[in-house]
Amino acid sequence: MIVSELTLAYENTPILENISFEFREHLLVLGANGSGKSTLAKALCGLLPYAGSIKLSDHELSSIPPRQRAKGIAYIPAKMHSFESFTTVEEFVLLGRYPYKDSFKDYTQEDKQIAKEALEEMGLASLCSHRLHELSSGQQQLTLIAQALAQKSTILIFDEPTSNLDPKNTALFVQELKKLRQRHKTILISHDIQLAAHLNDPVLFLNKQKATYHEKGFFDKEQLSLAYGVSFVNDKGVIGVSYE
Repeated sequence: MIVSELTLAYENTPILENISFEFREHLLVLGANGSGKSTLAKALCGLLPYAGSIKLSDHELSSIPPRQRAKGIAYIPAKMHSFESFTTVEEFVLLGRYPYKDSFKDYTQEDKQIAKEALEEMGLASLCSHRLHELSSGQQQLTLIAQALAQKSTILIFDEPTSNLDPKNTALFVQELKKLRQRHKTILISHDIQLAAHLNDPVLFLNKQKATYHEKGFFDKEQLSLAYGVSFVNDKGVIGVSYE
């Protein structure tokens, strides 16, 4: 994916201006609250209009039909939004096969098998008949990932996936993320500096409608302090804000 002079606005108010970067394998998108991270993620999925250029496999993103675009990119939000109360886990994950489904026809046995395999990979096979509202926050996050896996997209965009998870479920998510990164390209948006430093991917840092790209060195405490405007400490690889 190649992004050139990307500009995003909301009701004529600029959110990001003239953002350019090239995404090759894995990317971290960091920045303060309100810096435009989620807006950028939605634009990269084709969910928002934009000015400038987003090229996916040499094609302009806005020119790719929605179903074809969904086969290339999947967006995993921070939390599961409300769904009809009777929707089951299996039915929700099966929606990931919609880009492949023939109009006015039911999902095929192949679609159902792919959804089943995604549920098994996320450890959710025993919950397939449960309603979405019966799941814990951690289980809901894994269900969102399972739907993205069923979608068979090349690029997975995670929008603050650990923001609603406790430490145990965060650790479980990171284990699954590492497995996914072996066969998918990933963009991770996060406020979790420790997680970001652990992954140690190139960083796109958003600030004041602009972006700076860091191939390496972003997680030095001096660079972090400069970027966020607050002092950081690094104690044997554990990074955090200094409250002294």
